[in-house]
Amino acid sequence: MKNEKAVVVFSGGQDSTTCLFWALKNFREVEAVTFDYNQRHLLEIECAERIANEVGVRHHILDMSLLNQLAPNALTRSEIEVKDGAEGELPSTFVPGRNLLFLSFAGVLASQVGAKHIITGVCETDFSGYPDCRDMFVKSLNVTLNLAMDDNFVIHTPLMWINKTQTWALADELGKLDFVREKTLTCYNGVISDGCGECPACVLRKRGLEEYLSGGSK
Repeated sequence: MKNEKAVVVFSGGQDSTTCLFWALKNFREVEAVTFDYNQRHLLEIECAERIANEVGVRHHILDMSLLNQLAPNALTRSEIEVKDGAEGELPSTFVPGRNLLFLSFAGVLASQVGAKHIITGVCETDFSGYPDCRDMFVKSLNVTLNLAMDDNFVIHTPLMWINKTQTWALADELGKLDFVREKTLTCYNGVISDGCGECPACVLRKRGLEEYLSGGSK
């Protein structure tokens, strides 16, 4: 794959940054795309831009503000509390259609820049129940993209079947553990690095890191 080009769906968080480094290892040329949907923290976009510049990849920021209008939730409305789903409900951070739109537009971008590979950090192991993070959805959309655009894209999901502990292990294998820990933004409250320590994203990230550092991934 080193002779091919890839586009990484990139938020500047732990997962997408790990995927960015995975892509840089596996593909000849890599570009990143970040979506601006008026999310809760615009710091996310700034963080993604900073990381992309530091690692030297071309970075696209696409306006997806319509998603904010259509899908009010805890990531698009500061007045909505960030909380896990209760009694089988989805968490308040679920953005309906987000990955459907992100991956579709990533496919359009890929066609324009001559890339056949699209990388996303979705995961069915530690995924909070989001339906658009499931392997079945990604495979279905991959077929749909190829049919809709008469092309042969491949959507890669390096994290699909691993948990947060194993994601930290992958970052370490790529030689980027400290980079991912110190420079990414996963926190729902907009705190870079280890985050606020209290929101669901931070709890999951911290638990995985502590388990990996204690040898739990072996």
